[in-house]
Parts: sequence; structure tokens; C-alpha cells
Amino acid sequence: MAQDQSAPSPVITGLKGLCPRCGKGHLFQGFLKVRPKCEVCGLDFAFADSGDGPAFFVMSIVGIVVIGLALWAEFAFSPPIWLHLVLWSALSIILSLALVRPSKGVLVALQYHHKAEEGRIQK
Repeated sequence: MAQDQSAPSPVITGLKGLCPRCGKGHLFQGFLKVRPKCEVCGLDFAFADSGDGPAFFVMSIVGIVVIGLALWAEFAFSPPIWLHLVLWSALSIILSLALVRPSKGVLVALQYHHKAEEGRIQK
């Protein structure tokens, strides 16, 4: 199967929040809401349904990072519990907000790139 070499990379366009077809128009309207269509090439974003995928990946990544750092800090420094609560709650919120938009953009761009659609059972 030959790939179109002129098409932008789905990972790069997704991370930047750009249109998966032209790589120029914006994918998002606001923080996480997907636009109805691309303002440059007119691609209809009705296909874009990332579901709970971004939340799952963000929870997994943030959970591994925060738990690892919390365990390291506990064994290395033994800080008081209130410091753990402040540090790791803030880090969890900041990392989650920083990762959710790029992960949603990548998943939407990969849906377009691979022509993903709802599965159907043929009878």
C-alpha cells in the first residue's frame, strides 16, 4: 500500500492541533472542542470521535510519572504527607492539562490517516 508523500505526518499535525489533511487549518475550537470543518481545506471533521482514548493515555502516562516520582521522593526524602498532597496533586493536574489536547489531536489525525470508521458486521 503506497503512502501519499505530500500528506503531512499525522503525529506532527496532531501534536500541533492542525488539520490532518492539509496541515494548515486548526483542528480545535477552544481547548478540546473539535471544529466542524477545516477553515483552509474544508475537511469535514464529523469523522473525529476520539472517545475516551485521550483520557486513557493521559491517565496512564500521568499515573506512571506521578507515582514513580512520589515513591522516589518518599524513599529519598520522607516529606510530610501534606507536601505529597500538594506536590502530586498539582503535578497531576498540570500534566493532565498539558497532555490531553495533543493526545486528542494525534488520535483524530490518526483516525483520518488510517480511514478509521465504526466497525460493521456483514451478514
